[in-house]
Amino acid sequence: MSTQSLAIEHTAAQWLARRDGSDWSPAAQAELERWLDQSSLHKVTFLRLQAAWQQAGRLRALGAGRNDGKAAPERWRPAAGDRRHDLLQALPPARRSRRRRRGRWAGWAVAMASLLVVGAVLVGRFWRPPPAVDVITYDSAIGQIRTLALADGSQVTLGSDSRIQVRLAPDHRDVALMRGEAIFAVAKDRRRPFRVASDGYRAVAVGTRYSVRRGDAGLRVVVTEGTVRLESPARGNLAEPSILLPAGSVALVRGKDVLVRSLAVADAQQLLQWRDGLLVFRDTTLADAASEFNRYNARKLVIADAAAGALRIGGSFRWDNEEAFVRLLQAGFPVRAQVQPDRIIVHSR
Repeated sequence: MSTQSLAIEHTAAQWLARRDGSDWSPAAQAELERWLDQSSLHKVTFLRLQAAWQQAGRLRALGAGRNDGKAAPERWRPAAGDRRHDLLQALPPARRSRRRRRGRWAGWAVAMASLLVVGAVLVGRFWRPPPAVDVITYDSAIGQIRTLALADGSQVTLGSDSRIQVRLAPDHRDVALMRGEAIFAVAKDRRRPFRVASDGYRAVAVGTRYSVRRGDAGLRVVVTEGTVRLESPARGNLAEPSILLPAGSVALVRGKDVLVRSLAVADAQQLLQWRDGLLVFRDTTLADAASEFNRYNARKLVIADAAAGALRIGGSFRWDNEEAFVRLLQAGFPVRAQVQPDRIIVHSR
């Protein structure tokens, strides 16, 4: 038995001896209960010695000539110091040793049970399941520009015929661009990166302004403020290195190829003027210009032949007025237009 267990046993014996005396009081009972509440080992030791003392009392009663199993009269009770000694010697050495071992294991069992109960209480009080993360879908119709405020303080501007899914979690902010284009003004939060995913790529930022566009020609990322990290999908077991895009960068992704151009920030911002109703072309083929107009209008521009599609144009045009654009084409280029209710067909002359 350890020194600590032996000391507890002696203290328990002293309490039993005091309680068996004539000077026991409510105050002493309260003090005993406080001592018992201090440790499960106190309780186990006290109960074990109490059982031993009760057995010793029955033996004393028999020794006094009583056969009713009751303790001997008061005169049979020795002094308090002797009672403590009798308590500790109440059992035969071998049996007492076994009881001590049982008491020790019982103490450990009670202690472990107490720890489990405390652990369960702490888990119930402080543990909370991971919060459910809602996925919210936003979209815009053809010809609609829609500005949204996200719950994290960020702002999203959806271009025509666009759709995103937003998932804001405690440790990240994820946006899936399903179609179209969106401009993101990201609220700064270094603990939660803002990640826009499309076609296996992710444009990651902490607090900045950039746009991501998904179309038939591939993926385009335009950064107008701050820095964006473009992460490529892994190839097999090998992770592709990420690309840092500072303000003024335009990244074009076609298949597995990434082309990055560096522009003046003002020039990069012109690529996003669709937000203000304008399309800006610089030495752009008529075929590509028609595709841009078709993103914003239900009535489509159709380029009838390769010669007309190869013409190169420049300037700023309102995307909601394709008829004015076609009139300018006919005035300055060798083309003619055929206006129909659902389309405008452009032929070369």
